Amino acid sequence: MNFKKSMPLIFAGLSILALASCKKDNQPEPLLKPEVSGASDYKAKDSVTLNKTIFLHPKINNAKNAIYSWTVNGARLGSDSVFTFKATDKGDYKISFKAVTGGGEVDLDYQIHVWDKYENGFYIINEGWFGHGTGTVSFYRYDTGAMEDSIFVKENPMKDLEPKSSTLESGVVFRNKLYLVSKVGGPMVVTDEFNMKELARIPSQGGNDWRSFVGIDDNKGLISANGGVFPLNLNTLAIGQKITGISGQVGDMIKEGNYIFVLSQTDGVVILNAADNTVVKKIAGATIGFTRTIDGSVWAAGGTKLLKINPSLDVEAITVPFNLFGSWGAWHPGSITASTKENAVYFAKNGSFSGGTDIYKYIPGNDASLQAPFLKLPAGKIVYGAGISYNAKLDQLLVTTVQSGFGENFKVNNLYFYDPVTAAIKKTVTYDGYYFPAVIVNHR
Repeated sequence: MNFKKSMPLIFAGLSILALASCKKDNQPEPLLKPEVSGASDYKAKDSVTLNKTIFLHPKINNAKNAIYSWTVNGARLGSDSVFTFKATDKGDYKISFKAVTGGGEVDLDYQIHVWDKYENGFYIINEGWFGHGTGTVSFYRYDTGAMEDSIFVKENPMKDLEPKSSTLESGVVFRNKLYLVSKVGGPMVVTDEFNMKELARIPSQGGNDWRSFVGIDDNKGLISANGGVFPLNLNTLAIGQKITGISGQVGDMIKEGNYIFVLSQTDGVVILNAADNTVVKKIAGATIGFTRTIDGSVWAAGGTKLLKINPSLDVEAITVPFNLFGSWGAWHPGSITASTKENAVYFAKNGSFSGGTDIYKYIPGNDASLQAPFLKLPAGKIVYGAGISYNAKLDQLLVTTVQSGFGENFKVNNLYFYDPVTAAIKKTVTYDGYYFPAVIVNHR
């Protein structure tokens, strides 16, 4: 081979290879569509309490030179890869994210529910330590699992529940309002159900001795007291004349259908026509009330009888193998509650002067369910106040207890969460203080 003659051909070949290589190196990178990284970690639904923040930071692959946008209920509010959401109004929010590159775009939607300040949990109404301080309101928050105390005075710093000689015994939710009812000269205070801001009150004064409240419609309700039951104007909180036909101390009340069921120390269950407050029927012997089951029946108890009152006001008396004591000597709401998932009633076997340790579950038609307790409290614990409440949101039976005994035992508080079918303890919250819990109040 003639090397000199071959040189131009070799250089020509190398040049062609070099040009081909340059063309390859200069080719633009392919444009890839952005995509969500770690899709299994993407949380499409979430919730947050009012004025708390959520940080949204979706992980996106192929996001080089991306343009971002965030919209909240259709309004564009962000252009970064991260978005901080803080709502000042409760409700439902749709937050949409978009990342756009030359290769395409990717979209994500978040559904965020914003709870009001005291919406995502339940209240415990506390009597307070008689003579040392007034009653208080505590709040158990579902998302944190923490108990928050004294929330009424925290939300209403210029208000109080004085006098210290009074006890806060009842809390009733009606039409997005919470009615707080005190005995022994205390006030009846109306707050917003979800933020605890005071809206109105019947002032404290000697002679007040309230027990409970029941709402009838937007304009009227009833308030019970040591000496009877009274109409209440819900717009002005003006108290009307005592309802005739009911005597003695009156405690719990409940409305079902066209009737109001009233628990009287003298007369037992007194059933009123909700339209005009006239007495329709009386059922003697009841000392504990009230709850309703999913079949529309109202339940009370007393002596050795559990009383089922059906929508036609017919009464069925079920024999219980022990005495059921009321609380007229130191009144608190009745230790009785019902499931919203199954047709079942729960009630505590309280002593005549102290809380009990056994809780029973009665399934209508199954008398065998009354032969043994559904659950026994842990050793050394006793029910205080109403003590039991079925929570529909959790589908659990809630029980408040103190330590058995006197003195400092009363500052040892436990809140138990029980499975309403198996009686297994799902959770226990322990907290200290002389609260003396009266009743648990769940949002409806």
